[in-house]
Amino acid sequence: MPANNSKTQGLYPKTIVYLCAMFFKPLTRAVLLSCTILFLAGACPAFAQSPGKTEDSTGAFRFKTIVIDPGHGGKDPGAHGAYSNEKAVALSIGKKLRDALNDQLPNINVIMTRSTDKFIELHNRAEIANENKANLFISIHCNSTPQRVGTRRGAMLLLYGFHRKQEQLEALRENASIYQEKDYQKKYNGYGEDAAMNAIVLAAFQQRYRKQSVQFGELLNTEFTETDGRPSVGVKEQGVLVLQQSGMPGLLIETGFINNPDDERYLNSDEGQNQIVQSIIRAIKKYKAGFNS
Repeated sequence: MPANNSKTQGLYPKTIVYLCAMFFKPLTRAVLLSCTILFLAGACPAFAQSPGKTEDSTGAFRFKTIVIDPGHGGKDPGAHGAYSNEKAVALSIGKKLRDALNDQLPNINVIMTRSTDKFIELHNRAEIANENKANLFISIHCNSTPQRVGTRRGAMLLLYGFHRKQEQLEALRENASIYQEKDYQKKYNGYGEDAAMNAIVLAAFQQRYRKQSVQFGELLNTEFTETDGRPSVGVKEQGVLVLQQSGMPGLLIETGFINNPDDERYLNSDEGQNQIVQSIIRAIKKYKAGFNS
């Protein structure tokens, strides 16, 4: 055995580990870091975004804040139908959902990422939810197909997760908004030089909330299909950036195919929008009730 080196005897173990890690390749460092994050996340309750602020005096979890994110806006119209666009439909549904939540669940703090026709960068939408310590993030969108007049109908519910390359069409369409932002490569993990490392680390964070996102998605899908009788693709995992950067359970709701004439009429009608809103609220109530069961 070599003699002890006096220069290293005073180093703390974590310092030695850090110095060694500096020599690993970036991907290897990312794996080590993601394992650490998963270990720490596993030691915390999955629902507690902010210990001390989401618990009451008895220590019970309090579901108190929902962030509604109407997709697109301003210079980013989103998908187009024959006479309407995604940003306007999403905002209308989002505002109806806000008003209905305030009426039916007055103890819930409801926050909108936008309440006007304004372009909000994707990372800022997630920051709004994170800064307000939201317990649930709901992003409202409309679906479309490559054809000018589509034949597909119904809802689709997206949560953030790993996915195969051929399953990325929805994520690519929703993420296209970032190309209208300045310095998007610096803002979005997975689109810059450290894509491999960032993807692994962020996936580790997001995995903490995956179970709750799936649960809410399945509850909502049941409301859409069984209560409303609408077709639905179901709950799918996609690499949607606005969900990737939010630190709470979240769902992107594709409310219907705006380039399908029947769906477009439904999405633009008060009856259709109110039906979608009430389905979301019923799912929220069941999801919230699950905390006390």
